[in-house]
Amino acid sequence: MRYAIVGAGAIGGYLGAKLALAGEQVTFIARNQNLAAINARGFKLLLPDGSEQHATGVRAVQDMATAGPQDAVLLTTKAHQLRDLLPGLRALFGPATMVVTMINGLPWWYFHKLAGPYAGRALDSVDPGGELAAGIETERLIGSIVYPAAELLEPGVVKVIEGNRFSLGELDDQRTPRVEALSRSLMAAGFKAPVSRDIRAELWVKLWGNLSFNPISALTHATLEDICRFPLTRELATRMMTEARTVAEALGVEFKVTLEQRIAGAQAVGAHKTSMLQDVEQGRALELQALLGSVAELARITGLPTPTIDAIYAATALLAQTLNAQRARLALQPV
Repeated sequence: MRYAIVGAGAIGGYLGAKLALAGEQVTFIARNQNLAAINARGFKLLLPDGSEQHATGVRAVQDMATAGPQDAVLLTTKAHQLRDLLPGLRALFGPATMVVTMINGLPWWYFHKLAGPYAGRALDSVDPGGELAAGIETERLIGSIVYPAAELLEPGVVKVIEGNRFSLGELDDQRTPRVEALSRSLMAAGFKAPVSRDIRAELWVKLWGNLSFNPISALTHATLEDICRFPLTRELATRMMTEARTVAEALGVEFKVTLEQRIAGAQAVGAHKTSMLQDVEQGRALELQALLGSVAELARITGLPTPTIDAIYAATALLAQTLNAQRARLALQPV
């Protein structure tokens, strides 16, 4: 299968390297130092057991037209980066190209192919003006939930912290030949890639943690383990997750794990910095709208109060604005 990995960061690198090692044809869409490093040395993975894998049979291009039409396009960028990539993205599309959204947070397609009173609604927080909905046909889309934790240590080198599961699902939750073929390809590369019968419910379980632990970590500079162990931040996360569950249930979502189980799962990851904390430390834009602003928007759509979510959203949004205005980053330094 021909894969284009749009976003050669930690998750994109992990996926692309493993797929290439399994014999798939992989092209990374990259730029700057990542582009040069991948073409010169391939992609190296540092695995949790201490072993290494090195995929040398990959290529990287900046111009998507150079890559040409693909069988599957894996979107592994940050949510806020996708609109800038949209003009070139269609060069990767052939008649049957699948576009797999492997992006944190609520996707712009959340209400697409969803039965009920909210069918077809847009999410302005993640797709202002409807550009993504207009630029990527709904029929191409496959949803995915990204479970692994990984860090890009340097261009072309990814450290995998834990996890190898990427759940997949059609937007209407049907089990189609194309999603089954995609699942088989990912499993052959060593991933767990189950086909979900309820992709939105699974999406919420992942989002449940991201909407709370990510902004709390960005504000406190604490790891997942620290947030879960410290009573006050554990209670803060619990309040945010309780509010979010009420919103999700109003949309018809049924949670298959308890709130306590979700927190325990995050704590088990250990002293891991969330992606949002890593972005604060590196001075990168934050995935705030996809992880938190979108949930606040859903609360307005459903008419439900989310005071704790709104407060943390406001504080983190100001942090993001300050860092951007001052072109700064914020990291703890030993004294």
